[in-house]
Formats: sequence, structure tokens, C-alpha cells
Amino acid sequence: MTVANGREFLSIPGPTNIPDAVLQAMHRPAIDIYSGDMVELTRTLLEDLPALFRTSGRAFIYAANGHGGWEAAVSNVLSRGETVLVLESGVFAVGWGDMARMLGVKVEVLRGDWQRAVDPAAVAQRLAADTAREIKAILVVQVDTASGVVNDIPAIRRAIDSADHPALLMVDCVASLGCMPFEMDAWKVDVTMSGSQKGLMTPPGLAFVAANDRALAAHQKADLRTRYWDWTFRMGEVHYQKYGGTPPQHLLFALRQALDMLQAEGLPRAARRHGLLAEATRRAVARWAEGEALAFNITKPAERSNSVTTVLTPGRDPRPLLDYCRTHCGVVVGVGIGELSGKAFRIAHMGHVNAPMMFGVLGAIEMGLASLGIPHGSAGVQAAVDYLAREVRPQG
Repeated sequence: MTVANGREFLSIPGPTNIPDAVLQAMHRPAIDIYSGDMVELTRTLLEDLPALFRTSGRAFIYAANGHGGWEAAVSNVLSRGETVLVLESGVFAVGWGDMARMLGVKVEVLRGDWQRAVDPAAVAQRLAADTAREIKAILVVQVDTASGVVNDIPAIRRAIDSADHPALLMVDCVASLGCMPFEMDAWKVDVTMSGSQKGLMTPPGLAFVAANDRALAAHQKADLRTRYWDWTFRMGEVHYQKYGGTPPQHLLFALRQALDMLQAEGLPRAARRHGLLAEATRRAVARWAEGEALAFNITKPAERSNSVTTVLTPGRDPRPLLDYCRTHCGVVVGVGIGELSGKAFRIAHMGHVNAPMMFGVLGAIEMGLASLGIPHGSAGVQAAVDYLAREVRPQG
């Protein structure tokens, strides 16, 4: 017997739930790609994206997933044989570095702890030792969805500045843009990339890169440039150049609707919503962890992201719990990946998500823990409810 009939709840850290209005925006015929509405749509998107990154720099749109965004970022500012420093805090910065290596870039990884954020002091120490200034760029993620960590980008920038190092700061904010504050200009980030399928509530298939003046200057000397990713080509006057060819129309229709929804909510309110739902989730996990069969992967509370919570299952395969949630409750919870494969599960709380949706996900997990006899502290869902009841009150 199951109680799974009804709308499936997707609680994986990307792709996230797509709002009905965004799905409906795509349900229309193709239009002329050379004039009229399509050209106007491109204009509005390229005007609005820099505000999303909080930059006065240029933004570029690619028909690609986040890995395409990685390649676009690297190939536009680096040359073969140059060195980048990758700041490890999970899977994704290291993956970005692997891509750079395949393009002909030398890659050094500053090893990190999968249970902690990047240590800015270690960054400062390594850069201070680079007296020949061989390191040309630093690659880091704001949120790594494998470990569940959030890295302190302003602190990393301060570490770079303390070493008086000229390396470009390049940040992956695929899992943070639209979910938490990101201040590209204020934090002196030179290149930022992101994707459509998480906080931006749009189907996978669009990648975005933003570049400031330092990055655009480096671009002029980069020899990894290729026609499809090339910023200079995409800054051309002809409309098709903005996409390196035919625009991915229906994804752009979806993005326009999603950005309108995010603008209507406001970035500060969206960040606050994500923070509340994340903390509610953490209150539930903390209660369950009292049974000593579950634990937070990120040990320091301030370093736990507002996009995803990674939960360890020490000595226990999490698959039966995840299978129970999917089969018996219609709730899809994220699996552990990388070093945490078979050792953890991940609860996403990003994008188009609200309190009832999170209560449903948390309730299914707690139901599974009880049904499978997995030791856990009780009333995790109630802890989440109690927290939000205190924090979310009517005005007046």
C-alpha cells in the first residue's frame, strides 16, 4: 500500500520545481528569430541579468547547462599553459578545474574538507607564496550541492586582496543565484557563471556568464576562445550572435516569466524565504539526529547552505529510505554524490518552494524513518513548524 498518488514532490538540488506559469510561458508557437518580439525579448533579458548578478558588467546567455557555463567562463579569459587555483569544498569547483585542465590550463587544487567551507586563510597563504604571480584565476563555488556547504565569497576576496594578488576571482553560483545574496561588484568578483535550473526556476538548458571590466580586459588576450563561447562574437550587433546561432526560444520564454516572478517577489524577499525554509529543514534534521543514525554533513552551522541540506547516514545505506519516500509517499529526495555516494541524502529547499512543500518533504522523510525503524529523534516536522510559526507572523 502507498499514499503516493497525487502530484510528485521533487526535492533534489536541481533541476528544481518549475512553476506552472513558467511551463505555460513555453506553451506557444515558435516566432521569427530575426526581428520583433524575439529581438525585444533578448534586449530585456540582457538588461535584467546583470541586475540579478548585481553587476554593472556584461552578461551572456548560452544554450547549455552549467558545465557549458564553466567552459564559457574559462575559455574567455584564460590561455593555454596558464595556471588556475581551484578551491575545493565538494564536487563542483574540482569539476570546473577538470574542465579547465582538458582545455590546456594548468590546475592546482587547494584541498579542502568536505565538511567545511573554504578556509580564506589558506587561500591567502597560498597566494602569498605565489611570488611569480603564476596563478591567473581562482575557481570557487558559492554553494556546493554535493556537500551542502556555502562558501564566504567576500572573505575569499579579502584573502586575495590581503596577498595583493592579481588573479581573477571566478565564482560558480549555479546553486545560489536567486536563493541567497550575491553581490558581484561589491565583492569584486570578476567572472560569475550560473544556470537556469535551480533558483531561477527554469528548465535545464540555459547557462549565464557575467564579466566585469577586468575579465573583459583578460578576454582580449585569451587564446582559448572559440566562436561559440566567444564574448566578442556575442557582443556583435547581429541578433543571432547573442546566442551563437539560433536562440533557444522556448527556454527564453520560460526565463522571462521566471525572472518576472523573481523580480515581483524581490531578491531580498526570495533570499529571506530560502533562509527560513532552510532553517526549518535544519531544525527537523537536528531533531532526527538525536537518534544518532543521521548527522549534518557540514559541521559548522554558519557554513550550511540555504539551498540544500546534506544529511549523513553513518554506516547505513540511505537508499531504502529514499526508495520509501519515492514509492510510498511520492517524494523524491536527492542522493549523495561524489565522496558521499551511498553515505548521505540531500534535501533541496531552493527555487519554487514554499512551507507546505517543505513540510510534505520533511513529513515523508520522518514517516520513512519511522516505518523502516531507523533510529531518530521524534517530532522533527513539528520542530520545523514551530520555527516557522515563530518567524512568519501576520503584519499589523
